[in-house]
Amino acid sequence: MDTGTHIVMGAAICGLAMADPVVATDSVTMTAVYVGIVSGSLIPDIDTVLKLRNNAVYISNHRGITHSVPAVMLWPLVLATLLSLVFPASEFFHVWAWTFLAVFIHVFVDIFNSYGTQALRPFSNKWVAIGVINTFDPIIFALHIIAIAFWIFGMDPVSTFTFLYIVVFFYYLLRFAVKAAVKAAVKSTVPDAEHIFIAPTMNFFQWRVAASNKDCHYVGRAYGRSVNIYDRFKREKMPESPYIDAAMTDKNIDAFVTFSPIYRWSVSQIGDLYELRLIDLRYRSKDYYPFVAVAHVNEDLEVVNSYTGWIFSEDKLRKKLKFVPNS
Repeated sequence: MDTGTHIVMGAAICGLAMADPVVATDSVTMTAVYVGIVSGSLIPDIDTVLKLRNNAVYISNHRGITHSVPAVMLWPLVLATLLSLVFPASEFFHVWAWTFLAVFIHVFVDIFNSYGTQALRPFSNKWVAIGVINTFDPIIFALHIIAIAFWIFGMDPVSTFTFLYIVVFFYYLLRFAVKAAVKAAVKSTVPDAEHIFIAPTMNFFQWRVAASNKDCHYVGRAYGRSVNIYDRFKREKMPESPYIDAAMTDKNIDAFVTFSPIYRWSVSQIGDLYELRLIDLRYRSKDYYPFVAVAHVNEDLEVVNSYTGWIFSEDKLRKKLKFVPNS
């Protein structure tokens, strides 16, 4: 989920913590617990700092080790220990328990996005991405804001947030049902599909759709049970070329291939450079495919520049590559 949703979920857990008699009656422990919950709701995303290095490192590692089983165990222990030093009179177990719940919920809700997490590490490096909730879901966010407002205006926090999560639970079930209906519609549209990708959007009734059979890739949108295919790309094997082999070893290309299950490729000659471009088909936006990986290889089979990330114009891509084609 996005940072804002993790914050409001942390606030909701703070309200639920009032069900703990120690938290409700001990102001020092309450303060420590609240700080632990807010910190725990955000700390798994500390790997966002990897963006400062480059997109390849970020794409390969975001929601990786920081969302793993060892991390879920370690974050609450580290935070509770630090908070016990700041609030020595607080009850350590209660601070740890509520912080653990905040960390666990952060990682748990992230698996329902299309991006997913490596929450099963070290047992498996597989990305767990159920894809029923958008990274930012306006309904879930609004429900939390309403519940927090009720708490501020005097409603009992335990009953308020308990009711909230009952509603959210049934909302998740509804999203599963809607996705199943969309998948059935895609199978009817592309009966011989070997791979189907379905991702939610911020619009409750709209879903991104990408499907592949042995001959083509199909890209479209689902509106309820109706599937509209916007683009079809013929599936072709990459040609054998030392330039492509060299490009495929680049860190940006490798990160893209690891992350993207459905993409198409293009190759071109630009001056004295050979360009390989990979285009993710899952994120079509206004007739454009913004998530790409590009590598330029010279005649000596050296990658002279490369990039992977979200780009919405060729000019911006050239700036990212720091590349000016020969006139």
